[in-house]
Amino acid sequence: MKCPGQDTQYWNKEAIFETPCPECGTIIEFFKDDTSRVCKGCGKRMVNPKLDFGCASYCQYAEQCLGTLPKEFLANRDDLLKDRVAVEMKRYFHTDFKRIGHATRVARYAEAIGKAELGNLAIILCAAYLHDIGIKKAEEKYNSNAPEYQEIEGPPVARQILEHLKAKADLIEEVCDIVGHHHHPRDEETLNFKVLYDADLITNLEEAQKKTPLERARLEAIINKSFLTQSGREQAAKVLLTPEV
Repeated sequence: MKCPGQDTQYWNKEAIFETPCPECGTIIEFFKDDTSRVCKGCGKRMVNPKLDFGCASYCQYAEQCLGTLPKEFLANRDDLLKDRVAVEMKRYFHTDFKRIGHATRVARYAEAIGKAELGNLAIILCAAYLHDIGIKKAEEKYNSNAPEYQEIEGPPVARQILEHLKAKADLIEEVCDIVGHHHHPRDEETLNFKVLYDADLITNLEEAQKKTPLERARLEAIINKSFLTQSGREQAAKVLLTPEV
């Protein structure tokens, strides 16, 4: 069966479009499933500016289906995986909107910190969406959501999700390692772990503030002492420290 998105019988008038070459201005005609075209004016190969093969970010048969993918797309392929991981996380937690909301906020802060620290956003964001994925099993098996139980039960579930999405082996290993000790930093940690740790800490402090607010001085002490990255400290101050009146 041909992918419906690539089957011309499902195309509309926007499936074929023209765009100027960024080098010489010559008009280049693209079909929506073209990954790239060579400009007849200057010979430059131009990537399809409307390229949106979301399925290729996780499908193991992408190259066979789409031909040789351009390097610009392949460079972002792991990063695009995060969207599928987010969907699987929400599916796993089902109606547990508290856990879904927590993971989503952690991912948002992790993305901001990760960009500032130049971390690997594919790993950081997959870990952010999956860091608490062991809570469900922990509560079922131990009647507890304590961090140590989350860290025991989280990696197998995270691995199952990532393998289902055909993620690369090295990404799976690092994400599962982060999930397996995300509350307990080691003496030497990767940048990706530090970013996730800081994002989770911001979210936990933000949630705690809504229940039992801490004084500004206490929050400042925690921010100065407990965060692992400078960008994490800056993000925490932005989120948690309200301006003094």
